[in-house]
Amino acid sequence: MLIRARLELMKPCEFPEIQHGGLYYQTIRRPYFPVAAGKSYSYYCDANFVTPSGSYWDYIHCTQDGWLPTAPCLRTCSKSDIEIENGFISESSSIYILNKEMQYKCKPGYATADGNSSGSITCLQNGWSAQPICISKAKSNGMWFKLHDTLDYECYDGYESRYGNTTGSIVCGEDGWSHLPTCYNSSEKCGPPPPISNADTKSFPQKVYLPQSRVEYQCQSYYKLQGSQYVTCSNGEWSEPPRCINPCIITEENMNKNNIQLKGKSDRKYYAKTGDTIEFMCKLGYNANTSILSFQAVCWEGILEYPRCE
Repeated sequence: MLIRARLELMKPCEFPEIQHGGLYYQTIRRPYFPVAAGKSYSYYCDANFVTPSGSYWDYIHCTQDGWLPTAPCLRTCSKSDIEIENGFISESSSIYILNKEMQYKCKPGYATADGNSSGSITCLQNGWSAQPICISKAKSNGMWFKLHDTLDYECYDGYESRYGNTTGSIVCGEDGWSHLPTCYNSSEKCGPPPPISNADTKSFPQKVYLPQSRVEYQCQSYYKLQGSQYVTCSNGEWSEPPRCINPCIITEENMNKNNIQLKGKSDRKYYAKTGDTIEFMCKLGYNANTSILSFQAVCWEGILEYPRCE
């Protein structure tokens, strides 16, 4: 019984099948296995793997419990495989073995996906657990927010956002907050801009305009704008709007009544803006009955004095 127990304790070791490595001179050594406990052999690890001591080769030992180390070759991860935009690795090691963590830090103004200034990744069997990232963050009231975070705000009583709401949200983006949260005094807003005869606004009218909003007008064809083309919202009211002055319409009927025609033109109907000068001449066989100056008539706010020929 004693001899059998001792033999069981001295169980020999079979040839070691080393994952990601192998014995040196294994072809020569293989015929001598199994071997007794106490034997040691040199071995190597493949690329991207190291021994538990961190070397590319070491000794494997036959013990009563089997081969030691049980995992002769461990996966390694390299610092060179990591690229951190807006961050840096805060450790000096260049190679990390399986299950070893690597620490990294983000530059000021950036944070990890969890919103922290630093983080860690782990070397796993297939490489690094994740690619570290440092994303832009924004600050509000002393607090930092990471990319895509939302910050809600509420206006004071009597104030509202540009959209007429008392609450709103802003989003942290690559270039900072999506917009500056601003609340306006409700009484200082303006309704739609005042309508003007023979004119249109260049933008689609809104129901509500914020203080200092500006709207541009455009007169219809042949109408002349008088005054500023813009109106501005201030203290709940619009500034003085412009006018669109009527054009003069020169018709064939009016010219026939006065025995005249347009000089250098054959138009039967002609439009002139206020302030424009229109030249006339007598029709063939007729002589001027008004002064020479009257044949250079000036259009003024839709009114034109025709010269006459007899």
